[in-house]
Amino acid sequence: MTTKLSHPSFTDPAWVKKHIKDILHFYSPICLDKKMGGYYQCFFDNGYICDKTTKTLVGTSRFIYIFSIGSLLGNSSCISAAQHGLKFLEDCFLDKKHGGFFWSLHGKRVNKPIKLAYGHAFALLAASKAYQSGIHKASGLIAYIYNIIETHFWDEEHQLYIDKFSEDWSKTSPYRGQNANMHMCEALLAAYEATGDKKYLEKAYTIAKRLILEIAPQSSGLIWEHYTDDWTIDWSYKETKNSLKEFRPDGFIPGHTIEWSKLLLMVERHIHEHWLIDKAIQLYNKALSKGWDQQFGGVFFSFAKDGSILDSDKNYWVQAEAIGASILLAEKTDLSLYQANYLHLFHYIWNHFVDHKYGGWYPLLNRQNKRYSNIKSPVNKTDYHPIANCYEAIRALS
Repeated sequence: MTTKLSHPSFTDPAWVKKHIKDILHFYSPICLDKKMGGYYQCFFDNGYICDKTTKTLVGTSRFIYIFSIGSLLGNSSCISAAQHGLKFLEDCFLDKKHGGFFWSLHGKRVNKPIKLAYGHAFALLAASKAYQSGIHKASGLIAYIYNIIETHFWDEEHQLYIDKFSEDWSKTSPYRGQNANMHMCEALLAAYEATGDKKYLEKAYTIAKRLILEIAPQSSGLIWEHYTDDWTIDWSYKETKNSLKEFRPDGFIPGHTIEWSKLLLMVERHIHEHWLIDKAIQLYNKALSKGWDQQFGGVFFSFAKDGSILDSDKNYWVQAEAIGASILLAEKTDLSLYQANYLHLFHYIWNHFVDHKYGGWYPLLNRQNKRYSNIKSPVNKTDYHPIANCYEAIRALS
């Protein structure tokens, strides 16, 4: 693990690769639940486990993903760690009666049997990266998950995914959200890059075009989170269930606008249409112009319709997405501004978010970059965002 505060070469792919390895070292092998199966998903700063029973579909899938990345980068121990999670995913999260995956478990017992598109997006992402990393049996899981999301979640009329169903698929909700669709786009891109099957790329492109060119103009080109069932903006929606608040936040989220900028550039790798680059630049610039904290550094979490800051906290995943989008824009446009932003953001992260004693990233800081808690990794975190964006940085820098 990193033991001293220094400013390494953030543009050196070898260093970024080592940073991913350091993050993985924080989680592995302590995260492997050898008794129940799957992964422990909550850790204090020093790596001690703070919750031994909560297991979520998102957290499980994210662990499979990060260990698959580790395997792709040559860490031989990661392949068995990813296989460990895949087995639990299929043995315990899979609904063998109705199909699809449950949202969360208490140990091995299902405690939230709802079916959410957001969770299925991460299951598809996990299976895709696992297959790409050399776990060949994950190929069948990719096909299975895609069939589930197309059969149940896909709304042909509106060309986007429905958010939520009951356990037996008989009941749904009028709520529609961009967040689940954004991660479906990401997962479908991963499925395409893993398999070469163009149906995944075409669906990813459809989601991107629909949300960015047709839905986002309702909110002046920024990304609003919440919609009615005909994809009209629901300005008044406020999530009341604690288990879903993390995934349905209030206000404009600069991190999601930046994340879309990155995803558009990832789509453009395979479909060379100039609007993808133009919109990526626009989204990125708008998000940073409204979300960057000029006084204390970092990107705010959310702002209101009138542009005022709603939540001035600095969330780890927002900063991670900002470095990913910055370096992809630097690669695509060859403009020094974006590489400068990448370096500035990574210096900020290195100084405030990276734990130089135990490894991993802190999850949440206040505006003045002070911590709220000694929990390094709450349930669902797994440092998926830092590893995903560092991996994209390696691809761009190489």
